[in-house]
Amino acid sequence: MSGKPGLRERKKQQTRLAISQVATRMFIERGFDEVTVAEVAEAAQVSVNTVFNYFAAKEELFFDQAEEVEDAPSRVVRERRAGESAVDALHRRFQEMLKDKRWPLSDATRLKPFLATIEASPALKARGRLILERTEQRLAQTLIEETGAPPDDPTARAVAAMVIGLQRILIQEAQARVLRDETHASIRAALSRLGDRGFELLRSGVGDYCKRGA
Repeated sequence: MSGKPGLRERKKQQTRLAISQVATRMFIERGFDEVTVAEVAEAAQVSVNTVFNYFAAKEELFFDQAEEVEDAPSRVVRERRAGESAVDALHRRFQEMLKDKRWPLSDATRLKPFLATIEASPALKARGRLILERTEQRLAQTLIEETGAPPDDPTARAVAAMVIGLQRILIQEAQARVLRDETHASIRAALSRLGDRGFELLRSGVGDYCKRGA
């Protein structure tokens, strides 16, 4: 088996993406709180029921990649290299992202309207915080599984909280600089300094926690 999605699944993914793209465009143009789900459905030429078949809440129309975002740190830890600790793997991935031209921050001009829409909506800001909370919970569970620790392991919870705390301030720093129209070079340099220092401090406290054997 190839593992590729079948025709039906691909069509569902295409429909979901199409609805999200229409919704995001409307939210950016008019403001998240000013657009109803019914208006999104009409613009996307689907029923309201169809929208809710794909999205459990209005906020999910905007944060349509939340599942991937929430799993990203856990995936990095699961796929860490031989001899690499959890913090080492996450730091490496952070540095790779800074250099990746496909990273959204590489095009701050296009990203600014998206971030401005979040900044103007209490509902979207609350959903952003929820996504980070879920990311932390998922990472703690992954660390427990990867180290074979008991379900109530305090170390995994503490490490996950520290990692996501660093992620939170990196997101805040990036958003503020994008909204101030700083250059990509300036944003990347600031995030590099902040991230490298944050991971250095994490490493000094966490050490080789969750290190994969050679």
